[in-house]
Parts: sequence; structure tokens; C-alpha cells
Amino acid sequence: MLLIPAIDLKDGKCVRLQQGDMNASTTFGDDPAAMARRWLDAGARRLHLVDLNGAFAGKPVNEAAVRAILREVGDQVPVQLGGGIRDLDTIERYLDDGISTIIIGTAAVKNPGFLKDACSAFGGHVMVGLDAKDGKVATDGWSKLTGHLVADLARRFQDYGVEGVIYTDIGRDGMLTGLNIDATVRLAQSLTIPVIASGGLAGLADIERLCEIEGEGVSGVICGRAIYTGELDFTAAQARADELAP
Repeated sequence: MLLIPAIDLKDGKCVRLQQGDMNASTTFGDDPAAMARRWLDAGARRLHLVDLNGAFAGKPVNEAAVRAILREVGDQVPVQLGGGIRDLDTIERYLDDGISTIIIGTAAVKNPGFLKDACSAFGGHVMVGLDAKDGKVATDGWSKLTGHLVADLARRFQDYGVEGVIYTDIGRDGMLTGLNIDATVRLAQSLTIPVIASGGLAGLADIERLCEIEGEGVSGVICGRAIYTGELDFTAAQARADELAP
């Protein structure tokens, strides 16, 4: 089970939101590159970046911060990025900068043809982010709820060739109320590609529960507010996950 620290970028700073609300943000650092170094030193094997402003604007906004992180990280660990990615040129630019995996969310739902083209042009470098509330997918920085069921879209996108799905329960994100493990498992069981859990990670008990169902296709978890507030010791949690690995 891979634990992936999240660095959410808003106005060039590292923040955490509650339930995707840009007005309910907590700043945890002014230096994104230093934050990346913190998690590398803690033993992170992958980093998860989100351009929050970009997700709302529909175009990259925090590219300078992303590049600063990439300079700090170098080729030490893979870095994945989502938020505001709406065209192939943006994907190509980010991949050229050193991003390993692009996460397409809103654009995948609103314009499936774009996702298909991205998978065709950049095979092996595209994941899809599906953010949901009560099983329905949300878009535009979680501000709009669609009528699409998560599992239906995930299966369609799997056929396009995405590398995996990051599944976030919006209602739990940033709330430290625990992951929606049941919904995550159900989604993973319906797919042949890996699912990464996200939204609401509260502590070590969540990690241990995830490890129990790793064989169902859940390969990792995005770690957000819990590792910033100290509710979860990242290094100890990854060590525990390694210990429980099948």
C-alpha cells in the first residue's frame, strides 16, 4: 500500500481544504518545494500535487510552484499532478517539465474524447480523478454535481486506457472522518486497473483497513490533512503498511 502525500497548491502556497471549499482553506506552508523536501525526507515514494486554483479556473495557475517542486524532487520519486488540465498541450508541457503522471478530472467527465486522446497520445502517463458525493461524480473543483455514477464512468475510462483511478469522497475530504473504504472497494472490484483511495484519511486505523483490502485492487492512498496536523505519522504509517503488505 503506497502512501502518497498531497501538496495542494493555492496562490502558490500549500493548503488543505475542507470538502473542496476554497473559502475553508488552511495554509500549511509558503514554500511548496520545502514541503516536497519534507515528505521526501519522511520516506515518500511518490508525491500528489493539485493546482486548486487551476481546478476552478480550468487552466494551470500554479505552474511556478509545480516547477519549484520538480526542481527540488529531481528524479528521486514520481510526481503526479491534477487541476486545470484541459488540453493536450498542457499535458505535454507538464510531462516535459518532469511530471510522471497527469490526473484528468473535470475534463474527463465533460469531454471524454479529450481523455481518450490523452491516453492515446501519452499512454502510461494518464490517470483519471473521480470525485464523488453519494456515488455521483462532481466536477469544476467539486462545485457541480453531475448525474453520472462513479462506477459507470470508471469502467468507460478504463477502456480508454487510463493507468488508474483516484477516487475521492468529497463529503469526507479534509474532515478527518475516515476514508469511505466500502465505496472504494466496490469501485476497485468493478475494475481491472488500480484504484487510489482519497478523502478523509483520519489515522493509522484507516491505513490498516486499506491494507486488508489491497488485494481487491486498491493500490494506494492520498494523505492530506492527517499528515499535516500530525494525526498520522507518515513515516510510521508507511512502515506499518509495508509490514502488512501481502
